Amino acid sequence: MLAYGGTVLFANREWVAVPKLTEARSQLRRDQIVQAARRCFVRNGMERTSVAEITAESGLSAGSIYAHYSSKAEIVLAVVQDVMDRRAAILAEYASRAQPPSPAQVIVHLAAATDRDEARVALQAWGEATTDPAIHDVVVAMIDRIRGLFRASCEQWLVSAKDYAPSEAGPRAARLADQLVAAYQAHLVRAALGAPDAIDHAAIEAIS
Repeated sequence: MLAYGGTVLFANREWVAVPKLTEARSQLRRDQIVQAARRCFVRNGMERTSVAEITAESGLSAGSIYAHYSSKAEIVLAVVQDVMDRRAAILAEYASRAQPPSPAQVIVHLAAATDRDEARVALQAWGEATTDPAIHDVVVAMIDRIRGLFRASCEQWLVSAKDYAPSEAGPRAARLADQLVAAYQAHLVRAALGAPDAIDHAAIEAIS
């Protein structure tokens, strides 16, 4: 018999008390599992990775894995959310600087901060999003979130650097944001496939 986190384990015919993990410790374990799964997905793909492989990669027990995630589907969802959240955090931090960066600077910064492994996971997530409703919702929500961050950054840049009136900057920023999303998605494809220079500087400069 196996239980975890404040219950008991039955091992060698004896009940053994298991200390309950603090929330901080539980979060560390979840992060450990997510990063292990991410490495497995990069090597083998989401579809071909088993929970047993994630368990071995993490160095944790099967009981620990299932104490935090009830299924592989939950782990996949957590990995996708983690990768998307990291992209949004980098974009939000850079775009919120006192001197608004140009659209080209924003996309180059975000692209440079994305490694090939993250690009490969992102590409797999898009594929899974076409058939998995839960992943679809996460991916669509995150694309909308990134588009919103692009738009806000572009709007600030248009007003401060290009002397647009706020009422005129909004529509222009919305169009630029759509272009930036497309450019970043193109970058992820190139990076995932190992293009020598995944950043298409000419295309990015043309956006501004």
